[in-house]
Amino acid sequence: MASPLLLSISTPFRLSSPHRFPSLCNGATHSLRRAPSLPFPQPSDTPRLWRPSPCGSLRFVASVRAGGTSIGGAESENPLPDESPVGEDSAAFELREQKLSSWVYFTAILGVVLGALNILWISPSTGFGAAYIDAVSGLSENPEIVLLMLVFIFAAVHSGLASLRDSGEKLIGERAFRVIFAGVSLPLAVSTIVYFINHRYDGTQLWQLQNVFGIHELVWFSSFISFFFLYPSTFNLLEVAAIDKPKLHLWETGIMRITRHPQMVGQVIWCLAHTLWIGNTVAVAASIGLIAHHLFGIWNGDRRLALRYGKQFEDLKRRTSVIPFGAILDGRQKLPDDYYKEFLRLPYLTITALTLGAYLAHPLMQASSSQLHW
Repeated sequence: MASPLLLSISTPFRLSSPHRFPSLCNGATHSLRRAPSLPFPQPSDTPRLWRPSPCGSLRFVASVRAGGTSIGGAESENPLPDESPVGEDSAAFELREQKLSSWVYFTAILGVVLGALNILWISPSTGFGAAYIDAVSGLSENPEIVLLMLVFIFAAVHSGLASLRDSGEKLIGERAFRVIFAGVSLPLAVSTIVYFINHRYDGTQLWQLQNVFGIHELVWFSSFISFFFLYPSTFNLLEVAAIDKPKLHLWETGIMRITRHPQMVGQVIWCLAHTLWIGNTVAVAASIGLIAHHLFGIWNGDRRLALRYGKQFEDLKRRTSVIPFGAILDGRQKLPDDYYKEFLRLPYLTITALTLGAYLAHPLMQASSSQLHW
C-alpha cells in the first residue's frame, strides 16, 4: 500500500537540517543564512531584532517594518508583529552542510534496521508478524473489522508515543526515545500495509469504475499529488536514524502555507483515490481508519506544538489553516512572488522519484506481500 502511513511512522525526519537562526551555544556564533524565499533582514539593520532563546538559538522576536519583511513579503508602513517569521524553512537542503560520515552512518543504520525487521517480524520462521496478524484476525472473520483494528492499534501506539514524547525524551533522551518510537511503530505499520494489500479485494464490491475513461489517470494523479503533502519533518532522515538529535519542529514555509496539516490532507487525497479505484468495503474501512487517525492528529499535533512553542505557535496558527488554501483565500497568508522556489528543492525531487518508483513497483509489492500469507 503506497500510503503516507508508512512514511509517517517515524516522523519527524528530513534530508538535512533546516535553515535555522544562528546558534550561540558554547560561545559559538554562526553566520545567518537566508533562505531564498524568506527575505529576512540582517541583524545589524534592525536594533534589538534578534535575541537568544532558552534553547540556545536566536529567535525573531521583534516587530518588523516595511521592506518585505513579513512572512508573505508584503510591504507595510506599520509594525506587523504577527507577520514576523517564527518557524523554520521547510524542506531546506544545503549540500555544503552535509557530512559524508553522517550519511554513511545512516546507510549502515538503515541496513541494520531493515535486517532486524526482517528477522524479528517479517520472516515466517523467526518473526512475530504472522503471530500478530493471526491474533488480531482471530477476533473477527470480517476483513474490514480486522483492518480497522490493525489501523487503530497502529494509531494508538503511534499517537500515544508521540504524546509522551516530551516526558519520554526528558527521561531517556531524544535519541533513545526515537529508537523506541520507530522500533515499535515500524512493524505495526508494515503489518497493516501488508494485510491491506493481501485483502484489498476481499470485501463487498460497492462500485466498479476501473474501466471508466479517465478514472485510472485521476487516481494516479491524485495519489502522486498526495505525497507532496507529506509533513516537512518526513524529510528529516538523519533525525529519524537518531544521527542528528531529533527535534519537534515548527515549520512555516512551503506546504505549510497551504495547510498547517499537510499529512492529513495528503492521506485524505490518497484514501479517496484508492477507494474510488478499488470500490469495495475493505477500501472504505481502510480509508475510515486512516482518515480518523489523521483527524485526531490535527488536534494532537496542534496541542503538542502549543505546549512546546507557546505564542510562537499561536502566531503561526493565526496565519495558517487546516483546510487547504483557507488562510490564503481569507488574506491571513500572503504568498511570496517566488513561492514556487520553496518546492524546487532536493527533498521534493526525491519524493517525485520515489513516488514514480513506488507506482512502477506495485506488482513487486503485491507479490512480496502475498508470500507472507498475512
